[in-house]
Amino acid sequence: MATRTKKKSEILEATRDKRPYAIAKNIRISPYKVRSVLDVIRGKYYPEAVALLNTLNKSSCEPVLKLLKSAAANAENNKGYDVDSLYLSECFADQGPTLKRMMPRAKGRGNRILKRTSHITIKLDTYDKTTNKE
Repeated sequence: MATRTKKKSEILEATRDKRPYAIAKNIRISPYKVRSVLDVIRGKYYPEAVALLNTLNKSSCEPVLKLLKSAAANAENNKGYDVDSLYLSECFADQGPTLKRMMPRAKGRGNRILKRTSHITIKLDTYDKTTNKE
């Protein structure tokens, strides 16, 4: 049944991405709206991204900011990175499950309303300011 499982697990561990990250699932905001905010902060340093999210007037800024702080806390506590040397290496929003609702219309009909959800992922990486290397 399970042949070479130890070798397979070693290969998976060696190729696994070791960057600190955070994932938020089933956020009740459309992924299209979340992506517009993620495009603004992608590639920015952590303090700069936090400042941008605090000043932007979008509804999706609140869960993205919470997720960004969670990823930074993961980097600081689990990996021992300095928070000031972090930058957003990767961030994306995928579509989650869609809630289907009905809106009553004329003559006894009903229209479907799709309430979309998002899965948001933020990955951080360190940037060494002295050598200018990632």
